[in-house]
Amino acid sequence: MARIRWGKSDMNQDKSLKNNYYQSLTRKLIFTVIVVSFAPMILVSGVIFNQFRESYKEKVYAHLGVLVKKHKNNIDTFLNEKMNDIRFLAKTSSFEELSDESFLQNRLVALQQEYDTVFEDLGVINDEGVQIAYAGPFDLTNAQYLEADWFKKSIKTQYFISNVFLGLRGLPHFIVAIRQSIGEKYWILRATIDFAAFNNIVENIRIGKTGSAFILNREGEFQTKPHILIITHKETYLDFIKKGTRTQNGINIIEKKDGPGKKTIYVSAFLKNGDWLMVYQQHTADAFSDLRRTQNIAAIIFLIGGLAIITMAILLSKRMVSRIATADHEKGIMSQQVIETGKLATVGELAAGIAHEINNPVAIMVEEAGWIQDLLEEEEFQETENLDELERALKQINIQGKRCKEITHKLLSFARKTDSRVQVVQVNELIEDAVGLSEQRAKYSKVVINTNLEKNLPFIQASQTEMQQVFLNLINNALDAMDGKGGGTIDITSRLEDNNIIINFADNGPGIHRYNLARIFDPFFTTKPVGRGTGLGLSICYGIIKKMGGEINVQSVIDMGTTFSIRIPKDQD
Repeated sequence: MARIRWGKSDMNQDKSLKNNYYQSLTRKLIFTVIVVSFAPMILVSGVIFNQFRESYKEKVYAHLGVLVKKHKNNIDTFLNEKMNDIRFLAKTSSFEELSDESFLQNRLVALQQEYDTVFEDLGVINDEGVQIAYAGPFDLTNAQYLEADWFKKSIKTQYFISNVFLGLRGLPHFIVAIRQSIGEKYWILRATIDFAAFNNIVENIRIGKTGSAFILNREGEFQTKPHILIITHKETYLDFIKKGTRTQNGINIIEKKDGPGKKTIYVSAFLKNGDWLMVYQQHTADAFSDLRRTQNIAAIIFLIGGLAIITMAILLSKRMVSRIATADHEKGIMSQQVIETGKLATVGELAAGIAHEINNPVAIMVEEAGWIQDLLEEEEFQETENLDELERALKQINIQGKRCKEITHKLLSFARKTDSRVQVVQVNELIEDAVGLSEQRAKYSKVVINTNLEKNLPFIQASQTEMQQVFLNLINNALDAMDGKGGGTIDITSRLEDNNIIINFADNGPGIHRYNLARIFDPFFTTKPVGRGTGLGLSICYGIIKKMGGEINVQSVIDMGTTFSIRIPKDQD
């Protein structure tokens, strides 16, 4: 019992090791398929996305650069136009005419009719900083500008545009001033530009949710009203002004983190001959929102594709490992069948040896029985009371001895003729020999073998041993199928038809399933339990008949029986 328990444990351990092996193989295959599938996909996707991102980044930068340059040119054009308008007024009017407030008021109305309310007022200031004439909505006649910063700068240059400041009126504005001279003295014609009109030009530069523009002077002071969402530390803008970095087209684009830590794109360009700096800024996430949206879509597609790859990797790996396990199992069965075939060959050789050893004593028994028969014919034994019984027994010994000799002779003939030399044979004789060898087993299985052999069949060229092997195999298969089924019948027929010898082996056994019919002649395929069949018999029969130029077919119906049909040409090549 202990030995049996150890054997079961050993089998369970072996089965567990095999399961672990196939599970490990499955994991390795899944990992390999995933890596092989994902590696090129990630590499190609990464390269394509990186190129797309760089291309998109250049496109965004180029678009912002063109936008800022366009508005820079518009603002410079706006300032130059206003400067030229005041310059034209100063050139076409004398100091005396402009000092007349009614004349100055008429000129202001004309400018406002031409340019709407861009010009708020006009003023004439002498070299002492006193506004001697004024036209506009405020009471600024005789206003003192001698200490005003814009006056000090205006008196030193012929054309001047001031920074935005509050001044005496307390509202943001900036001044366009033209310096003129009378003899050795200077006077200034100045115009106030409406801040709202100027600010609207810059405020129109809006892209996305956070993109906005504004103007700074060299002190970092805002010259337009900035959007509250994009105000950054003043040091950032001063840094732009100090460095004064420019590209070939006068546009500077950088990307850096702002105060809250968000990455921001800054596009800057100098205005008014470098006195002002226009800055456009936008959060990077906002500027690249389309790229991020594309990236999210690509990530979703990549995720779906990845899940599909993983699913297929799992399914394919499991299927491959299942096939490998099946192949290993079939290989194990095949090895076992080869071993069983070797055993059968050894048993065959042993049976031939035993048959030979039995044949000699049987021959002696028959000979001695004949000698006793001769003794009984002598006169002294004629009056023996049991003479008739003795003669009957001797006759039976002689008959059964000859029968044993005949059986051992056929067995020896079949076992020893293992060569495949072709000779002239008669099919019916070979069938009868095979039936004779199988009669005893058929009797034990309660199977009746019926033969209906057409007489005078032509001789054929074949190997006697191989043909006997074919017939015995088909009979034995039928007996195996009906073994334990309560008996049955095997009908063997032979006939000549269209220059072909047709031999049928029909039984009324359980039949063969249609799924197995397609593989019935495959090597090592068997439906018998391990140890009872090698799966080589029908494959060998198929090869033998095909070698002769013939055919072997099978027809079977479940629970009705099976028929093997052999067709052998009368004249072989």
